[in-house]
Amino acid sequence: MKKLLTDADIIEKLQKELSLLQEKNNLLQEENAELSAKLNWFEEQFRLSQHRLYGRSSEKTVINEQISLFNEAEALSDVKPEVPEPSIEEITYKRKKRKGHREEMLKDLPVEVIEYKLSEDELFCENCNSNLHEIRTEVRKELEVIPATVKVIEHVRYIYGCRNCDNNGIDNPIVTTKMPEPPIPKSIASASTIAHVMVQKFMFGLPLYRQEQQWKQLDLDISRQTMSNWLLIATNRWLHYIYERMHYYLLQKDIICADETEVQVLHEPGRAATTNSYMWVYRTGRDGPPIVLFEYQTTRAGKHPKKFLENFKSYLCTDGYAGYNSIPSITRICCFVHARRKFDEALKVLPKTKRTKTCAAQEGLDFCNKLFDIEKDLKEVSVEERYALRLEKSKPVLDDFYSWLKIQRKVLTPKSATGNAIQYCLNLWDKLCGFLLDGRLYIDNNITERSIKSFVISRKNFLFCNTPSGATASAIIYSIIQTARENNLKPFEYLKYLLHMLPNSDVNDQKILDSYLPWSKDIPEVCKFNNNSI
Repeated sequence: MKKLLTDADIIEKLQKELSLLQEKNNLLQEENAELSAKLNWFEEQFRLSQHRLYGRSSEKTVINEQISLFNEAEALSDVKPEVPEPSIEEITYKRKKRKGHREEMLKDLPVEVIEYKLSEDELFCENCNSNLHEIRTEVRKELEVIPATVKVIEHVRYIYGCRNCDNNGIDNPIVTTKMPEPPIPKSIASASTIAHVMVQKFMFGLPLYRQEQQWKQLDLDISRQTMSNWLLIATNRWLHYIYERMHYYLLQKDIICADETEVQVLHEPGRAATTNSYMWVYRTGRDGPPIVLFEYQTTRAGKHPKKFLENFKSYLCTDGYAGYNSIPSITRICCFVHARRKFDEALKVLPKTKRTKTCAAQEGLDFCNKLFDIEKDLKEVSVEERYALRLEKSKPVLDDFYSWLKIQRKVLTPKSATGNAIQYCLNLWDKLCGFLLDGRLYIDNNITERSIKSFVISRKNFLFCNTPSGATASAIIYSIIQTARENNLKPFEYLKYLLHMLPNSDVNDQKILDSYLPWSKDIPEVCKFNNNSI
C-alpha cells in the first residue's frame, strides 16, 4: 500500500526543489554575466581594431566645447549679445622687412651667373637711334640639381732607391712614400662610397637591392652582396670602436631612457625565420650630449638590458614592460603617455552615445591631460624650478588621480578597457609618479620613441635582416647615424670622416677615439649643419 506524504514531507520536497532551482538560476546568471563581459570585451576590441585601421592615429584630446571654425558663424548667429559691440580702432605701423630665409639658406652655395645682355648691334633706341644705357638688373635665383656622379681616384705611391748604392754593392735603402690606409684593403670602396651606402639604407630606408639598381643607372655593376660585405667589414673593423666609446659615456649619465621593437632576422641558429627578435634602444635624457645606441638581441628577455646597463645605478625611463625590473640598483621611471593611451583607447572603444564627460574613461583621460598641460608650461624653465613647480602643481593632481583610481577599481570590471587602464596605472603607480623625483626627468618616454622611429620606418622597406651579424652591424650604424643627427651633424659627412680617419689612427688610444665622437669639438666644420637648411 502506497505511503501518503505528509504536509511536512511535501514542504521539505518543495524546499529542496526550490533550492536546486535557485542554485541553477545563480549559475545561469553567473554564466550570463561572464558571457556578457566577454561580448563587451570582444565589442571593445572590434571597435579598437576598426579605429586603428580607419580612425585618426593622433591621441590629441578634442575639446567638445570648442566651436568648429567653419560652423562658428552659424552656431552664434542666433545668440543675442549680452554686451554692446566694441568700437574699432584702426592702428597702422611700419616695420623693417626681415631678410628672407631663402637668402640665408643660399648664401654659402656656389653660384653660376648667366647674363642676358643686348649685343652691340641692339644697343640703340627705336625712337631716336641714340645709344641705350643700363638702368638696373633683375636677378632670378634657381636651385640647380646635379645628379650623382662617380669618379675613380688612383692612389699612386712612389718608391725610391739609391743608384749609387746599387752600383757600389751597398745595401740600397728603399724609401716608400706614405699613403693613407683604406677602410677596406683591396677593395674599390672608398670612405665616401661606404658612407653613401650606409646613409641611403639606414637613414633614408633604401634597401640594398634598390641601391643596386641605382648603381646600374651609373653604368656600374655593384651587387647587393658586395655592398653588404662593405657594411659588415667597415662596421666590424672600425665603427664598433666609436659605438663602444659612446656606450661607455652613456653609462656615466644619471638618466637613461630605453625602449625596444621587433625585428625579423632570417638566419638565426636554431630559430625559425619567422621568429621575432628585438632591437633595443638606449639614449640620454635632458643632460647632454645626446647619445642614442641600438642593440640587437634575439629575445625580449630582461637579461639583455641588465647586461647592457651593467653597473648603471641611476634613473631608467621606460614603458611598463616588466623585463626592466631585473636590472638591479636602478630607480625605474615609467612613461605616463602609455597610461594616458590606455584611457584614450578605452574612450574610443565605447559606443558614441556613452562617450560623455561623466564616463570613467574620459575622467581618467582628463587627469592625464591636466598633468601634460602642466608639463607644457614647465618646458622652458630651469631644472630646479621644474622640480619645485611639479611638487606644487602636479603632485595634487596625482593625489586626486590616485584616489579616483582606487574608487573606480571597485566599480569597474578589470576585463573592460577602462578597467584595464585603471589597473595598469595602479600596478605602476610609484613608477609613474617617479618624474617628480628630479627636474631633469620627463613625464613620458617620447624622446626614445622618436629615436626608434627611424628604425621602424626603415623596417617597413627592408622588412628583415639576413643574419645576426648583419643585425648587429645595423644596430651600430643606426646608433652612429642617429647620434650624429642628434648632435647636429651631417651623417654622410661624419661617416665619411670616420671611415677615413679611423684606419689611419691608433684606435686603442681612448683620447683619439674621444676626438672622433659626434659631440667632440675636433669634428670638422664640413660635418656640421649650418642651420640654413629648409
